[in-house]
Amino acid sequence: MRRAGLGEGAPTGNYVASGYSVYEEENEQLSEGLRDKVKALKHLSIDIGAEVKHQNNMITEMDSAFDSTGGLLGATMGRLKVLSRGSQARLFCYLLLFALFVFFVLYWVIRLR
Repeated sequence: MRRAGLGEGAPTGNYVASGYSVYEEENEQLSEGLRDKVKALKHLSIDIGAEVKHQNNMITEMDSAFDSTGGLLGATMGRLKVLSRGSQARLFCYLLLFALFVFFVLYWVIRLR
């Protein structure tokens, strides 16, 4: 501390004359700029964390929706297999024609938009 002229009993003129105050001001400006950047990074990381939590919740909801849809489709396919194994070919044909009719109507509705 005494070498820089900052020790006890050091004249105040040496402090300004040594150029130390210029470096101190520059250091304060740089540290303030760094502090602002750290604050910005902190806010950015908090926002990223919130977005990740939100998207994880969305993925969880989509996963449960897909699971329930998969169960429904699996049950429907099981019924169709039972239907196709039996002697109910006419009923299966009607079901197939009805499905084609529904798809045709949906295609027609979408096409008119």
